[in-house]
Amino acid sequence: MDTESSVSGSSSCDNNGKEHVTVHWFRHGLRLHDNPALLEGLKDCREFYPIFILDGHVAGVSTAAFPRMQFLFETLTDLDNNLKQFGTRLYFLRGDPVEVFEHLFEEWGVTRLTFEQDPEPIWQDRDIKVKDLCQSRGVECIEKVSHTLWDPHRIIEENGGHPPLTFAAFNQVAEIVGLPDKPVPNPDFQGIALPFIADHDQKYGIPSLSSLGVEPESKEQASPCCRYLGGETKALKLLLSRLENEKRAFALDLSLPNQLYPDLVGMPMSLSPHLRFGSLSIRKLYWALRCSYAQIHPNSPIPASITSQLVWREYFYCMSVNNPKYNCMEGNPICLKINWYNDEEKFKCWKEGRTGFPWIDACMRQLVQEGWIHHVCRHAVSCFLTRGDLWIDWQKGLEVFDRYLLDADWSVCAGSWMWVSSSAFEKILQCPRCICPVRYGRRMDPSGSYIRRYVPELKDMPMMYLCEPWKAPLKVQEEANCVIGVDYPAPMVDHKKAAQECKEKMERIKNLCKGVPHVAPTNETEVLSYMWLGKNQDEGMQASLHSTCSHLSSISL
Repeated sequence: MDTESSVSGSSSCDNNGKEHVTVHWFRHGLRLHDNPALLEGLKDCREFYPIFILDGHVAGVSTAAFPRMQFLFETLTDLDNNLKQFGTRLYFLRGDPVEVFEHLFEEWGVTRLTFEQDPEPIWQDRDIKVKDLCQSRGVECIEKVSHTLWDPHRIIEENGGHPPLTFAAFNQVAEIVGLPDKPVPNPDFQGIALPFIADHDQKYGIPSLSSLGVEPESKEQASPCCRYLGGETKALKLLLSRLENEKRAFALDLSLPNQLYPDLVGMPMSLSPHLRFGSLSIRKLYWALRCSYAQIHPNSPIPASITSQLVWREYFYCMSVNNPKYNCMEGNPICLKINWYNDEEKFKCWKEGRTGFPWIDACMRQLVQEGWIHHVCRHAVSCFLTRGDLWIDWQKGLEVFDRYLLDADWSVCAGSWMWVSSSAFEKILQCPRCICPVRYGRRMDPSGSYIRRYVPELKDMPMMYLCEPWKAPLKVQEEANCVIGVDYPAPMVDHKKAAQECKEKMERIKNLCKGVPHVAPTNETEVLSYMWLGKNQDEGMQASLHSTCSHLSSISL
């Protein structure tokens, strides 16, 4: 390969004492900050190559629709731009990683390969094959943990060789292991040769999505109301905004303000898509939250609640590590086997936002159009599909989320679906509690602006009928230009009746499964932690929702 040598900084490139030609393999961890594997690659390095390999599976591309692919490629473009500032470029390659590395090791004279650990079982076959190749070629292989706060294998080891079966047990083991490592410094490319070729964009440039056959499914998906922008640069700016919001909440003795009081029509503020692709370091977020709290309350202990959702993410990762069937019902040792209905027509109506329940339909339409919905929406639509109303298999819902969600990763997404469907990770909520798609929607969207945005058929419907428009008199429907059954579907089920039937099914399953080990929360406090509620908020929520359904409504993930 004909290359030109670009050396960042003013130091001469004599490479005294530097022996390694390093390739850093970006998969997740698409960032320069807090990247310990990248730093290891730069030690004693004389030549450095940053690469990304599109193998049809990396970072979940095999199931991704347009929104997540767009976010990923924006993230890769931002990474390339940030590398340009140091005098190098991202090498975008395609093919099976083993075949790609066989070629690169020979062509570039590679002596070291570094990458961030991908702990989920779906990536292990790929990584084992690459490690074996490195060993056979005498290439040093360095893998570092930074996609998770703790190394899940260390947690499992400290717990006697198996994952902690409850969130409380996970926290106890994590306390023994100690606080997560703090972020490492930014990389320093001084004195390292950074080869590139003159026609880099033609040979190694990031292709357009259209050239890969990835296109929007609709005009709404092509031009959504709200759109998350990918990339480390955007993630770090968004983090600063979020921290200011969190500090204001800390001053009022609150935490996770956007979860307790969600702004469903505001500008995108969630950091979860950036955590999923690693354009934001989970450790940077964890320690930034702790430091921000300490600034507001310098003499107080730091409560677990401010980082509890990050720890839930760790718990799901840890539970999945040695369980290749984690995203399935059959063969999954932690998942209850439930005889769900197979109703393709009802499933299609749910997926397309045509259930006749405006709150549910608004959530599903936003999901497909924008690739993201708030966790209060996720909990509502998941419960509606499974144990709340339709009694349809959670695995089908998981496939939809895995296709459209920007932040869908293998462990957390499957774990959340198992929880909400009462299949695993769940006991306190089991059977008696479901989400009422009418009253819950009213509470979460009190102005109706969210429903009117995503279900425009109802934009002129009076507020008193917006969440249950079938109850509006025909004259009111006609004046709102939305006749139910003509312009917008009637409810696909009678919620009260469907919820009662689902409750009875769950009660029978629970009775049949007595004595069978079932992963579940330790107590009610743990459930509130998972649902992002404090005790006081939960009591208010229960009081406001009790009349909506004969069963006490639960709230968001």
